[in-house]
Amino acid sequence: MELLVCIKQVPDDSVSVGLNADGTPKLDEITPVVNAFDTYALEMAARFKEAHGGSVTVLTVGGEGAVPALRSCLAVGADRACRLADESACDPQGIAYLLAQASKKAGEQPFDVIFCGSESTDASSAQVGAQVAELLGLPVITNVLALEPKDGGISVKQETEDGYRVVEASCPCVVTIVKPDYEPRYPSIKSKMAARKMPITDLSLADVEADAGKFGPEAAKVRRVALSAPPQRQSGVKIQEKEAAEAVRRAMELMAGQKLI
Repeated sequence: MELLVCIKQVPDDSVSVGLNADGTPKLDEITPVVNAFDTYALEMAARFKEAHGGSVTVLTVGGEGAVPALRSCLAVGADRACRLADESACDPQGIAYLLAQASKKAGEQPFDVIFCGSESTDASSAQVGAQVAELLGLPVITNVLALEPKDGGISVKQETEDGYRVVEASCPCVVTIVKPDYEPRYPSIKSKMAARKMPITDLSLADVEADAGKFGPEAAKVRRVALSAPPQRQSGVKIQEKEAAEAVRRAMELMAGQKLI
């Protein structure tokens, strides 16, 4: 099967992000990384390819700064990488539109399964994968934990609030991936060196026949109005009484003072 994995570059979520005076996030000194849920999607696609054959292409929308993310994907299982050069798309619908358009040009033949992370760690909208499917007129299965080929389509294990269920879909289709019961692989020095030499296909907006009225700030249906930092945690109170009874009494006094009891 021909597999496409849509990825997004996001700020490293292991680093605390502050705000500038104008309310924008301080990202200048934070290293961008591949969105965690997209790494799960890539690992699942790579394992599917290794078990059943086919190839894996990774696709992103972004500027030159997105190239390192694509190369990191080439080092851990992707066969080809493609970048749609645009930095104006700023809402889930605009990004989904560009990904859908680019998916028609990113491969040598149509893709059987399009993988997306279930959400991104920066915006957490969880909308892009489903919107890509809608725009392409394809079936979509969300919150996928595992998948296997079956009768020309796929059979997937889908996470639910109560556990999981098995769902089938015909191909082509779109799946959004949650964290499976394994971790993404790490690149080796050899695979990193090989990835540096692999070509990356650059697509322009003209190449994908993008309609300017369907993406960008003016077309955005969702706009960020403001950001605010979470309240700072107040320092706790250390109970230093040596006797248990006194410690309990002091704790009760503190909780009563905070109207917790």
